[in-house]
Amino acid sequence: MASPTVKPVLRTDYQRSVADYWNREKDPVNIKLGEVDGLYHHHYGLGAYDPAVLEMGDEAIIAEMHRLETAQAEVLLDHFGDIPLGGRLMDGGSGRGGTSFMANARFGCEVDGVSISEQQVAFANHQARERGVADQVRFHFKNMLDTGFETGAFDGIWTNETTMYVDLQQLYGEFARLIAPGGRYVCITGCYNDLTGGRSRAVSQIDQHYICNIHPRSEYFKALADNGFVPISVVDLTPETIPYWELRAKSSVATGIEDPFLTAYKEGSFHYLLIAADRI
Repeated sequence: MASPTVKPVLRTDYQRSVADYWNREKDPVNIKLGEVDGLYHHHYGLGAYDPAVLEMGDEAIIAEMHRLETAQAEVLLDHFGDIPLGGRLMDGGSGRGGTSFMANARFGCEVDGVSISEQQVAFANHQARERGVADQVRFHFKNMLDTGFETGAFDGIWTNETTMYVDLQQLYGEFARLIAPGGRYVCITGCYNDLTGGRSRAVSQIDQHYICNIHPRSEYFKALADNGFVPISVVDLTPETIPYWELRAKSSVATGIEDPFLTAYKEGSFHYLLIAADRI
């Protein structure tokens, strides 16, 4: 009997270019913040910062930025409610693993992270071994559009600033297969404002910087509905994230993308949105 054909993880030139970007990425804004307490995030922050850190030097600013990024992950996890004992979650686009470890610590559940960056997967699995949770938190070199995991395997899935790299219909089709009925999907993402009639200049600059394709707000709700997800909570986090960007612009790890983010948020062409949706 012929063995089944193994599908490649990276299937398009675009996916290969994104994977190459993240395989080579060693940006201090991700590494230095993670070194504060060993939680490495690949997302932005929420909440007001303590202005006293501006007088205390760069190390204090870095620590404060990391606190705001960790607070963002806590807000995301809050929207899962209660995860059953022995439950299982998936982190779609898991980066270096920060939120996955937080979910495991909070819920006592198993977590599977997936990323198309082999470097990120190796880093996160090393972290899992160092933390002594490798039997509960696992990271996989997989494509979140077609993971190969069994149908109905998860009580919930989240994506934290990763959906701008994929087609939403394909993504939510796969997530609808993976999440058991009654399970939940939670997303935090940047999306452009449909009312502006297209991507603003600032949003286009963000796309170019991260080699991504930011979706309009409406596309999320259409793709979710088309694939059997019903939103239960939608939160505009835009006002809560602006202070983080103002602080980051003053830090030693600023990358130059801070101004486009602040411009896009303040002019209203870009929104930082949380969506929690139940799988029906």
